Amino acid sequence: MAEILIRGAFDPRPLQDKLHDMLARFNVLVAHRRFGKTVYCVNELIESAGKDDLPPEPRFAYIAPFYNQAKDIAWSYLKHFGGMVPGVEFNESELRADFPGGSRIRLYGADNADRLRGLYFDGVILDEYAQMNPRVWSEIIRPALADRGGWAIFIGTPMGRNAFADIYDGAVNGFQLPDGTRKKEPDWRGFMFKASETGIIPPAELQAAARAMTPDQYAQEFECSFDAAIPGTYYASLLASAEQMGRIKPVPWEPGLPVYTAWDLGVNDPTAIWFCQLAYGEPRLIDYYEEAGRGLDYHVSQLRAGHRNEWVYAQHFFPHDIKPKEMSDGISRLDKLKAFGLHPTVLPASSVDDGISQARYIIRKSWFDTTRCGNGLKALRQYRSEWDEKRQVLKPVPLHDWTSHCADAFRYLAVGLGRHLIDRKPLGDPMLSELNRGSMPRFAKGGGGKRYGW
Repeated sequence: MAEILIRGAFDPRPLQDKLHDMLARFNVLVAHRRFGKTVYCVNELIESAGKDDLPPEPRFAYIAPFYNQAKDIAWSYLKHFGGMVPGVEFNESELRADFPGGSRIRLYGADNADRLRGLYFDGVILDEYAQMNPRVWSEIIRPALADRGGWAIFIGTPMGRNAFADIYDGAVNGFQLPDGTRKKEPDWRGFMFKASETGIIPPAELQAAARAMTPDQYAQEFECSFDAAIPGTYYASLLASAEQMGRIKPVPWEPGLPVYTAWDLGVNDPTAIWFCQLAYGEPRLIDYYEEAGRGLDYHVSQLRAGHRNEWVYAQHFFPHDIKPKEMSDGISRLDKLKAFGLHPTVLPASSVDDGISQARYIIRKSWFDTTRCGNGLKALRQYRSEWDEKRQVLKPVPLHDWTSHCADAFRYLAVGLGRHLIDRKPLGDPMLSELNRGSMPRFAKGGGGKRYGW
């Protein structure tokens, strides 16, 4: 019944109708602006919700980068097309549609992805996935589909070489294995629809758009180019140069060098940590860590977790705002970190612009481990200025989104290391000197008798 009603009301374009019959379990749809991605996918959700062979209490989700964005883009479509199904009920406050038989479609935002933990889904649309934190899929949505055998469709327009580019490449060419080879997964399919090929937008309109846009903007928005520069990015071109010069590659930990860390502490947001060694005045970024929903004690413990177990640490850079006492308990985060055995280096207050300038300088000299820093690199590539919709210009401030915590932590690293690198002076190693004086705090390791200092 739902399929008959929706197909009659939706009247899909020929490409959309063909795409419906070609879908696998996991699909990546890269399409130009005005292809009709959202309308198509909302109708896929509605049609799936009306099937007869569903497990008990079916649950489907549409996820946009921001909750308000989900409401603005998809809610009216869901009400319009879903309203064609007799007996459907809509909940405005929860952006939810309840269908006869128990199926439910709900809209969510990836900006509060942790609220999705513990839920299950039979089908999910991830709209504009290029603007989402990659962990939304790997840590939250993919596990939520496991026990129900649920499906997913990633849709969007390219925004540089990020997680959306990676997942499309994996769907088409196979996902990369640890040994460097690729494996094609039969459950994955990738589709790309360029404006020059679909015929949806008249040629005269495309020509007018090309005249009004920069070549990079047109290539990205209408020709689905992952290589077009994202307007307003701070570090993307520098990282592209680093990759071309071979400075993004496997970078091993050097046992003879101490490790420096830089932190951006999140409360409800993720905590981000960069791990760096210095050799001949060049930073080697050997690891990146990001985790949300954990306490300070857990984050500190990650400095000895897994492959970091034998690392010897030098300084830990933190922003100046860890000094004030918190209203809840009257204890500062600085004091809490010290109680957990960490001795932070608190950076002086400085402007974001100055920090970004220092970060750009650092990137020109840095090496990045392609695997352990992979998520951090994706965030740095997409870190960009905020867009002023009213004036149609870039604002002189960074956009606060999922990339911010990673970029802020890297900025603190640059501020902490910058002066020494510019002067080509070796950094002092306060940890080793304190160990020699016997004043460094030490911690027992797992009851094995071995002891080490931070």
